[in-house]
Amino acid sequence: SYDRGATVAGVVGVGRLITGMDRGLQGMCVNERRHLIVPPHLGYGSIGVAGLIPPDATLYFDVVMLDIWNKNDKLQITTLSKPEHCNRTVENSDFVRYHYNGTLLDGTPFDSSYSKDSTYDTYVGTGWLIKGMDQGLLGMCAGEKRSIIIPPFLAYGEKGYGTVIPPQASLVFSVLLVDFHNPKDGIFLEHLEVPESCKRRAVTGDFIRYHYNGTLMDGTLFDSSYSRNHTYNTYIGKGYIIPGMDQGLQGVCMGERRRVIIPPHLAYGENGTGNKIPGSAVLVFDVHIIDFHNPADPVEIETVYRPEGCNVTTRDRDFIRYHYNCSLLDGTKLFSSHDYEKPQEVTLGANKVIEGLNTGLLNMCAGEKRVLIIPPHLGHGESGARGVPGSAVLRFEVELISMEEGVPEGYLFIWHGDPPASLYEQMDLNKDGEIPADEFSTFIKTQVAEGKGRLMPSSDPEKVIADMFRNQDRNQDGKITSEELKLKSDEDQEKIHEEL
Repeated sequence: SYDRGATVAGVVGVGRLITGMDRGLQGMCVNERRHLIVPPHLGYGSIGVAGLIPPDATLYFDVVMLDIWNKNDKLQITTLSKPEHCNRTVENSDFVRYHYNGTLLDGTPFDSSYSKDSTYDTYVGTGWLIKGMDQGLLGMCAGEKRSIIIPPFLAYGEKGYGTVIPPQASLVFSVLLVDFHNPKDGIFLEHLEVPESCKRRAVTGDFIRYHYNGTLMDGTLFDSSYSRNHTYNTYIGKGYIIPGMDQGLQGVCMGERRRVIIPPHLAYGENGTGNKIPGSAVLVFDVHIIDFHNPADPVEIETVYRPEGCNVTTRDRDFIRYHYNCSLLDGTKLFSSHDYEKPQEVTLGANKVIEGLNTGLLNMCAGEKRVLIIPPHLGHGESGARGVPGSAVLRFEVELISMEEGVPEGYLFIWHGDPPASLYEQMDLNKDGEIPADEFSTFIKTQVAEGKGRLMPSSDPEKVIADMFRNQDRNQDGKITSEELKLKSDEDQEKIHEEL
């Protein structure tokens, strides 16, 4: 047969072979080699074969068995390995991506997807594959490995295929199913960890910050936000991300961990993207939601403790002292006033703190405690600040320690009644016609002590008085003259007149 370059194929035990060969092949295994000695009466007898085998010749055969099959054979499927978790298995009409090594039954290789550095991608059960492979892929999990032995009548039959697959050849495929999907599939969600408390779930139009690991179905990592040490930040439901992720992030809670499995028609389609996501790839995202907000969100205020008999509350321009702890919504601590010797001090409405914190500190009583949830547009915005990530929602725990009534914006001192008619003369304590800084300071402190007026509250009243003096000493010569001294109400009227 070697001279002819073709194997011998035949049915055993039905009289189509000489009796000695019929008997000599019985019980052989694939790749077994036998030496058969066939006496004449089991060979070609007293007649022989004209010109080739003389009468009464004993025949010697060196035989190697390459393939065996029976018309009643079915597929032989052996599961080599299988993932622990298998949400769905291959069904007819699914699109599959798999790697394979193909050999004949004796181990002779004829094809391999690995040599092409690409999976074999096709539909199952639609006639695009040989019948044996169509059947052999059914019921597989993504990541499963199988050995599939296909008899020739479920493969390429009597004709074989080209020069690599002989006629009547059984085929052996070692298959690794990389992934599969159905064109009708939507996304698949696994809720890995959902916080006990979930006050609000994300909806279209929300801006989300989340971490993720992105893998193919076989576990190959193609991207990770953790490797960049930076969350992925985006709006959902507006087309800024692939459709499957737009859908998969709907309804998440802050702090939730979720797995989103996305078929290719909701991801990067038949073409894939870059050199890490192949065409028709199913994508698996493990996401951790850090926070989300809506650009229309206000400050969320929760009163944890409010003293009884609280009648006086904070207003704009009040000077307050308060303690705070500031963190991200995932619990990451950012800042705390308890790290310093004294409470934080600020004049409300003076643009000294972020807008959301200023809002959250209004209408508080001394001793009151609150939790404030501040969206980034009322916090540090898209750019963030030192130690604060961009677009971060902040959580403040605040406690108001004390408060002092403030003065209107633009004022450093206000009179409780009408100012003295002869203000300059009263302020000129030594009556020398000019008012130096020490005289000015003594006069203002006296008015405060006698309850006739009050300074803008501050941790440093001396600085407030110094600022007042500097404002009135218009030529900055170290003293105030009668022409220089003006009440703010008079200055405001002059400004209006000039504008008119």
